[in-house]
Amino acid sequence: MSATGGSKAIIAAFLANMGIAITKFIAWGFSGSSSMLAEGVHSLADSGNQLLLLLGGKRAKQAADKEHPFGYGRVRYVYAFVVAIVLFSIGGVFSVYEGVSKIQNPHPLEMWWLPLVVLAIAIVLESFSLRTAVRESRPLKGDSSWFQFIRRSKAPELPVVLLEDMAALLGLVIAFFGVGLTVLTGNGLFDGIATIAIGVLLIAVAVIIGAEVKSLLVGEGASDEDVAKIEAALMKSKDIDRLIHMKTLYVGPDEFMIGAKISLAPERTMNEVSMIVNLAERRIREAVPAARIIYLEPDVYLDPNSTQPTTSSVVMLSSD
Repeated sequence: MSATGGSKAIIAAFLANMGIAITKFIAWGFSGSSSMLAEGVHSLADSGNQLLLLLGGKRAKQAADKEHPFGYGRVRYVYAFVVAIVLFSIGGVFSVYEGVSKIQNPHPLEMWWLPLVVLAIAIVLESFSLRTAVRESRPLKGDSSWFQFIRRSKAPELPVVLLEDMAALLGLVIAFFGVGLTVLTGNGLFDGIATIAIGVLLIAVAVIIGAEVKSLLVGEGASDEDVAKIEAALMKSKDIDRLIHMKTLYVGPDEFMIGAKISLAPERTMNEVSMIVNLAERRIREAVPAARIIYLEPDVYLDPNSTQPTTSSVVMLSSD
C-alpha cells in the first residue's frame, strides 16, 4: 500500500467525520432525533478510528530491534482490530440501545428541518470522503473486484476506510429516511427504527473488519500469484534440482518472509552452495520485491518411495 495514498484517504475521512460529527450533535441537541445522536456517535467513533489507523501506521515504521527482530509491521493489524472493536461497541451497540430507547419512548421532533439539512450536507461530505478512498485504492485494486480487494489486501488502512465510508454513507441515508418519515407521520417510532438499523449496519461492518484483520493477525501467507513467481525464480537455476517445500508469512503489510528447502546435488562444495543460494535470493527479490526476509535450506532430495539410504546434507543459509 502506498503510505502517502493511505494517509491521504485517512486524513480526508478524519476531517470529514469531525466536521460531520459536530453538526450532527448540534442538530441532535435542537431536534432530539435519536438518529442524529446515533449518527453523531458514529462519526465521532470513525474520527477516533482514523486517528488509530494513523498511529498504527506511524508505530509500524519503527526499526527492528532485539525484542522484535522482524520489525513492527504487524502492529498496523493490531490497530485495525481495535478499530473494529470501537466501531462495534461505541458505534453499533450504542446505536441499537438508543434506538430501542426511542421506540419505547417515542416523541415528535423539534426543529424537524435542521436534522434533514444536516443529513443532506453530511451525505455530500461523506460522498467526497468515499471518493477519495476509492481513488486512492483503485491503483492497488488493479483488475480485482472491490470485494476481492477488501478480502485480500494485506494493508488494512484503505479497506477499513472504504468500509467505514460506505457504512457512514448508507447510515446517513437510513437516518434521512427515518427522520423524514418521523416528520411526515409525526411518529417517533420511525426515528427509533432507523437508529437500530444504523446500529446493526455498524455491527455488521465491525464484524467484517474484525474477521479480515484477525486472519492477518494470525498470519497469512503470500498470494498464489506471488508463490508461483517465487517458485519460477528458484527453478530458473539449473543448479537447483527441485523445491522440496516452501512456506511464506507476512510480517507486515508490505513484506513477507520465505522459508524453503531446496534440493542440490550432493557433491556441491560449500562455496558453490553459497553462490547458488545468493543467486536464488536475488532472483526471488527481483520477481517479488515484498519478499524481503529469505531463508533457504539446501538439502539432498530423498525419494520417499526409494529404499536406498541417502546421506542428507543440511546447511542453513539465511538472508535478512
